[in-house]
Amino acid sequence: MSIIQNSTKEFINHCKYEKNLSEKTIKAYSIDIRQFMEFLIEKNYSLEIENITKAEIREYLEVISCLKPKTIKRKIATMKAMFNFYEFEDKILVNPFRKMRIKIQEPKRLPKVMEIRDVNAIFKLAYNKNISCKDSTTYSYLETLRNVVVIELLFATGARVSEIANLKKEDIDFYSGSVSIKGKGDKERNIQICNKETIKILKEYYKLFKTKIKNAGDYFLVNRLGSKLSDQSIRGIVKELSKKAKIQKQITPHVFRHTLATLLLEKDVDIKYIQSILGHSSIMTTQIYTHVNRKKQRQILTTKHPRKDFSMQF
Repeated sequence: MSIIQNSTKEFINHCKYEKNLSEKTIKAYSIDIRQFMEFLIEKNYSLEIENITKAEIREYLEVISCLKPKTIKRKIATMKAMFNFYEFEDKILVNPFRKMRIKIQEPKRLPKVMEIRDVNAIFKLAYNKNISCKDSTTYSYLETLRNVVVIELLFATGARVSEIANLKKEDIDFYSGSVSIKGKGDKERNIQICNKETIKILKEYYKLFKTKIKNAGDYFLVNRLGSKLSDQSIRGIVKELSKKAKIQKQITPHVFRHTLATLLLEKDVDIKYIQSILGHSSIMTTQIYTHVNRKKQRQILTTKHPRKDFSMQF
């Protein structure tokens, strides 16, 4: 086993047990480091940490330059974190990332959002599919009920798909309507569900799925095999419902998140509250929704623009 492989194991353990990073982040780090090692092997470069210089880093950047800017930024962040760890642990004298200015231009894309009629169409379809399955003992009824709960939770909380998939029974209080969501970096936030119909469907779901939930390790959303519902399965549910509801644009669970934020802005909700609901660590992240909100902008400029206060007569 080469020196870099030994040290990589130490770095991953540091991320797991000292920094307490999520499984998803650990997996991404492991993939990025493995790809960097494959690059070194392919180029027949030294695998000893202290021999890796700016030259190797720059050549690696050239190799990965064909990837999406977001992916490149993540891979660079992984490498920086790894070499910073090596430097802190005195495994290297010179950190190759020191005095390197790496700027990756990531295009700013406005998030996709739905009109309220689109959200309504998806809800109507999901509920109608469940109502049409009159026998509550059949799998069809249970599956369509669970699908209703999936979209209710997505829209009620604005949570990320992984946050919804990882919800456990203990995270949901049916009586207070409180949902405890564990976000990025294990940060916890509480979202109040105030809609009575949403609470009612959550209670009905739990009543019918109670045993399955217990057998699935208390994960609230369960698949047909009795295991935790995966992120991918939730994406599949949303995709199928939106397609059958004849929504033209591609709808993902994250579009529900974007839509909730935008619709709250249209209702004049302070952006700081939206930041709290979405679990953004910086308000700068939340401010992107102010650019999306064209309908509200039109309403403001139509009714509030000072040009209305004077007229030109010729």
